Amino acid sequence: MTAEHGIVLITGTSSGIGLATAVAAARAGFTTVATMREPGRAQALLDAAGRAGVRVDVRRLDVTDADSVAACIDGVEQTYGRLDAVVNNAGISNFDPTMEMSTMAALRANLDVNFFGVVEVSRAAMPLLRVGHGRLVTIGSVHGVVGQPFNEAYCAAKFAVEGFMESLAPVAEAHGVRVSVVVPGFVRDTSFGIFPDINRKTVQAASGPYASTFADYVAWIGSQGWAAAGQLSQEVADVVVQTLLAERPPFRVPANEWAAEYLDHKVADQDGSTVQALARTWIGRPEVR
Repeated sequence: MTAEHGIVLITGTSSGIGLATAVAAARAGFTTVATMREPGRAQALLDAAGRAGVRVDVRRLDVTDADSVAACIDGVEQTYGRLDAVVNNAGISNFDPTMEMSTMAALRANLDVNFFGVVEVSRAAMPLLRVGHGRLVTIGSVHGVVGQPFNEAYCAAKFAVEGFMESLAPVAEAHGVRVSVVVPGFVRDTSFGIFPDINRKTVQAASGPYASTFADYVAWIGSQGWAAAGQLSQEVADVVVQTLLAERPPFRVPANEWAAEYLDHKVADQDGSTVQALARTWIGRPEVR
């Protein structure tokens, strides 16, 4: 793919990784269609694009609304006559332990955005991507490969994304479309990386029989130095653009060395025991009882 003539559509660009990716893609030479559920929130993106000396085409796209998705992609085709790449970035964070605090409605809402929204956009875009032998890149998470206690809903959605894309990749490639999942770890300048004290207190108070386990988990988080291990949205955006431009991008692309090392826990874990043992240390239960 040549950057100078590529049309890329990116979801969830009002902040964070999506905003940084939209600007980075435009700087790399892509014609960038930056989508978001509420275009009224586009000012931060437009300001960033202005500072970078590039332009982005802001359009409305709500990944949970099939009509919105179809209208946006049809509009891109009408305007540009093609679509060369899609970056599935839109998502919501969730720290609402399913077994005690959350509701089935909240779980379904999480999956609707973080998984079904990805599928909706990918399905709608695939006919144009096939024509242009394009790229389909999705922002995953280390939590989509290694399960995280008290993050059941978010992990479930990201695991689903991993499974869907891993299954789709060989079929899509046979029809000219390269599929990749970029896997960040902790991104410290987004809402996904914020774990506010009020949230901890709220979860602690409502966690019932899991209160002591949750306390141990919070203590483990505090001992890990997440800020030092994390990365910035811009760093993830740079990896996304590199993936879009690579001649033969890999399927799974860790966004930094920390994420790559973290994923090693799962790659060598054929029976699941390694990840389970690791997770027990996170909740203060290293031994099986």
